[in-house]
Amino acid sequence: MFKLDRVSKKFIQGQTEINVLSGLSFELAQGETVSIVGQSGSGKSTLLSILSGLQSVDEGHLFFDGEDLTNLSQERLTSFRATKLGIIFQHFHLIPHLTALENISLPLEILKIEDEDRAHELLDRVGLSNRANHLPSQMSGGEMQRVAVARALIARPKVILADEPSGNLDKDNANKVIELMFNLVREERTSLILVTHDNSLASMCERTLHLSDGRLH
Repeated sequence: MFKLDRVSKKFIQGQTEINVLSGLSFELAQGETVSIVGQSGSGKSTLLSILSGLQSVDEGHLFFDGEDLTNLSQERLTSFRATKLGIIFQHFHLIPHLTALENISLPLEILKIEDEDRAHELLDRVGLSNRANHLPSQMSGGEMQRVAVARALIARPKVILADEPSGNLDKDNANKVIELMFNLVREERTSLILVTHDNSLASMCERTLHLSDGRLH
């Protein structure tokens, strides 16, 4: 699955060079759930962006199933994200003019795959069959995040990247969404990388890594 080999990333702010990741190495096994915790500004979001191919590395290599992604073209990286990854964001990022069912189906449409049964199946599994034709503006935060979870899983990705998936929800909805996400990840036999500042949420994963000083511990 994923393998980071001595990955480094830095940013320039004015005259200052900031080393965000320093010689970071990490491996994710098939079906494994891993949480990454760290203080604000520790580089968690940067790491997720690198794993998803949205940011390049300055040094080192990123592998997925043995393939070196480091120098792939943007076209190949876009294909990699579409077919291998599902991403769950803190702020849902649903398309406002699409219904719940259409938002869930969107990745399949982009891939030109017709599988309406899969979309209805996931809508049912996240408990929103009765909300299929509702727009995001007509749904609660918990319902929107459940749609986002279903959308992330619809193309049967190998890995789910979740960035503070409960951070924008009240405690009751957060607990329901997180339980649902873990159940679906297990059922789909998908790997999970979860970025969070919540230690209790992190402990639900099989392994927890702490990001500090640009390194995982």
